[in-house]
Amino acid sequence: MRVLVASDAWEPQINGVVRTLQKLRDIGPSLGLELGFVTPDQFRSVPMPGYPEIRLAMVGTGGLEAAFRRIRPEIFHIATEGPIGLAARKVALRQNVPLTTSYHTRFPEYLRARLPVPLAASYAALRWFHNASDGIFVATQSLDDDLRVRGFQPLMRWSRGVDLDLYSPRRESLVEWKRPVFLNVGRVAVEKNLAAFLSLDLPGTKVIVGDGPQRAELEARFPDAIFLGAKTGAELAEIYRQADVFVFPSHTDTFGIVLLEALASGLPVAAYPVMGPVDVVGGTGAGVLDWDLRAAAQAALVIPPDTCVALARSYSWATSIAQFRDNLHAAMDQKAGKKGVLRAA
Repeated sequence: MRVLVASDAWEPQINGVVRTLQKLRDIGPSLGLELGFVTPDQFRSVPMPGYPEIRLAMVGTGGLEAAFRRIRPEIFHIATEGPIGLAARKVALRQNVPLTTSYHTRFPEYLRARLPVPLAASYAALRWFHNASDGIFVATQSLDDDLRVRGFQPLMRWSRGVDLDLYSPRRESLVEWKRPVFLNVGRVAVEKNLAAFLSLDLPGTKVIVGDGPQRAELEARFPDAIFLGAKTGAELAEIYRQADVFVFPSHTDTFGIVLLEALASGLPVAAYPVMGPVDVVGGTGAGVLDWDLRAAAQAALVIPPDTCVALARSYSWATSIAQFRDNLHAAMDQKAGKKGVLRAA
């Protein structure tokens, strides 16, 4: 199956969307997917206001029409709602090719954290974008439930995975940080709610891995915390191993691949009982979810690493990408059904 994958998020960005697409690129061909990616590095781009590390492509439908002719896709998949995503949506509809989209990011909540934009207006725009597709891919049941109530359809599940060869529990302590070590990995930005973690009265050491527009402010406000910047690969995996609890204060993430990476490293999760943590660790015994984040972090210290690893083993990237492929087939059937109804009418 030939698939045109359009995304405004791409390397060298470090986030869950890019990591998911990298796994799709790596595993997809072995599952029968012939993938053509359309990404910002293929066009002139400008830095995103407030996020200079994110580049916005200067692209219109002409660039996507050229990609369409080159890739000759049987189906489009749009990962993001940015300039590339908008252009791809227009071309897919113009060419009457099956179209799927991913709902990765809760942009209305992110936007409201910065500007007084009503949630209803933002969700109306996202409904317009996604409901034109033959399938909207969502990672969790909580997100499915939330979007269904808001009028998004048709919704299809696409879960995530973790690399168990890379992430594994600690065998020996290699750092001089005072224990217990409480870790967060992710973008250092206001929507991640990191101040809620950094302001907690906890023993030991707080460690932040990642970069972003709020880093300088938080480093100045919380001088006792350790900020390591963005890390990847084996270096990131070792940092996970050296921690004792993974603290996830976000209220807006739809999943949180970092949760799986932490669990695979033997780290219990402390988080609020919200979308993402509820779906990944709720009721599993591998984390503590509480509106009192300090209590959750302290209670998580007694959870055995084996409990965390066992949960992580239930998430496979191969299974995730196979689910993506199966969703594409279902969306193509959905599109064919629509055409059949139109012909019958």
